[in-house]
Amino acid sequence: MPEQASPAAPPVLVRHLRQSLLWPLRLVHDDARGTPEQRQAPWRTLLDPDTAGPWREHVDEYHGGGFHERHYNEFVSFLPYVQRFLYGEGRARRGDGDAAQGSPMRVFRRRDLSALRVRLHPDDAPLLLQVVHVDLYFFYGVDIVLLNVEVSADELPLPQARELMYRFGRAYPAGWDADGQPLHCPAEVEWLDREGRVVARSDTGDGEPFLAHVAEHRAPRIAAHWEYVMAPLVNHHSDRQGALRFRQIEYYRMPMMAYLAVDDPRRLTRDDCVGLCLVTGGHEGAGGDVSAPADFERQYCYDRFWLDAGAAPNTRYLCSGLSLVVVGDARSAFFRSAERGVLAQFRHQHFLLFLIAHFQKAALLMMSDQLAEALMALNVKRPETVKRFKRQIRRNYVAFLSFTHRYWFHEISEQAHVKALFRMCTRHLGIDGVYAEVKERIHDMSSYLDADALRRQANTVVRLTVVTIFGLVGTITAGLLGMSLLAGSGTPLLQRALTFAAVLAIAAALTIYTIVKSKRLSDFLDAVSDERIGGWNKLRAFAAVWRKDEG
Repeated sequence: MPEQASPAAPPVLVRHLRQSLLWPLRLVHDDARGTPEQRQAPWRTLLDPDTAGPWREHVDEYHGGGFHERHYNEFVSFLPYVQRFLYGEGRARRGDGDAAQGSPMRVFRRRDLSALRVRLHPDDAPLLLQVVHVDLYFFYGVDIVLLNVEVSADELPLPQARELMYRFGRAYPAGWDADGQPLHCPAEVEWLDREGRVVARSDTGDGEPFLAHVAEHRAPRIAAHWEYVMAPLVNHHSDRQGALRFRQIEYYRMPMMAYLAVDDPRRLTRDDCVGLCLVTGGHEGAGGDVSAPADFERQYCYDRFWLDAGAAPNTRYLCSGLSLVVVGDARSAFFRSAERGVLAQFRHQHFLLFLIAHFQKAALLMMSDQLAEALMALNVKRPETVKRFKRQIRRNYVAFLSFTHRYWFHEISEQAHVKALFRMCTRHLGIDGVYAEVKERIHDMSSYLDADALRRQANTVVRLTVVTIFGLVGTITAGLLGMSLLAGSGTPLLQRALTFAAVLAIAAALTIYTIVKSKRLSDFLDAVSDERIGGWNKLRAFAAVWRKDEG
């Protein structure tokens, strides 16, 4: 008798899912508008209710009366210099925004969005996600803003959770299929307010506006539902008016964190872990053909808690730089605890280490872009562009020094798991290499400016030396003949004034003419001082002072 096939095992069920997007963007300033203080602290625009729209500064729990144990655990996880970066010094945090008085990081939150309705594929039933919060992170002296959107859902099959992680968080579609459906992003996204009304809807199904925008601006168009979230910040290439403008700085796929509580984490296969870490999706086996590196567990997994013991057994961290995923047992109270368990750590310590790593990389890429833009605008034949180039390079040099001493951390914590996850994240992002490259570029341009300044100074010294030498002849001659060649004691005052003016004009004209010819006169002096050159060649060098250039 043939052996009967065993029934297929039911799919792994995700009891609770948290997905947190972190989108780094570059702020673009108009040099003709705003004061230097406003450019140093761009969040000042959102402090004005007339221009802030739905954004309000988030008074954190340290000063808002909602301080809990999870916030204390978050604070003590970091080293002192990171604490000062994140939280500032005492109640100075609520000062006027000066980084010397408080935290250089400021957070703004909008509270008008309550839920998110997502249709992953045209034939799928919509998913209703709860919006936990929507925040903007600003940093003093750095033209970077990070959008953070955290959503949650319950009771999702693992393939559907993976597909949501894969598709949600795309700034615009990568393309369209033969039926006109957007590729790699949800078929439809709707933001809902507190009354359940639709306030914004995605437009990724209509490809014409995206094509026209790229054809006109050579820059991608942001999808409508993300433009709504960012308002009143507007896309730099958009025709809309806005006090703060932003532009894309990295890949259109937003970096993502995810927390998955499943019934039995040990049921996850190696392919499941690879798909979750690399965020390959789960619809129709989308992640099944992804070949994992042979050393996947060593490179991408933090398995210190991947054991059948401890407060949160079978907890695995997966990190690829662009993603940070934690999977654990939904039956563990410590894993599900939002006050002192793994969920609390995910939303606090792990989020901040992920934010620091991506902020550092975004800031470095932004400075690299600014250097390239300054060089592209340089035209050595136009003095105004040369002056603008020098100002921009010096400004970038100062900004890089400020970034290095204020925001550049190699270590942020001495807690083993926080330290290990930060190192994994920065290694996969290649931040050290980006830092070294930007540092070398800024050093090269600064060295060029220093060399150019020394060249100009040397050229000025040569010209002044030539003028002094030739002026010395007249000075000595006048000194030998006496104080004055004309007796002016008996002449009228007007005649003496006219004589003085005439001599002054002749002397000024001779000095100016000497300066004009100083380059050639300098060559003549070099020929005179060279003993290897004969007298005839020295006369020829003197005659060359007035010879016209050929061509």
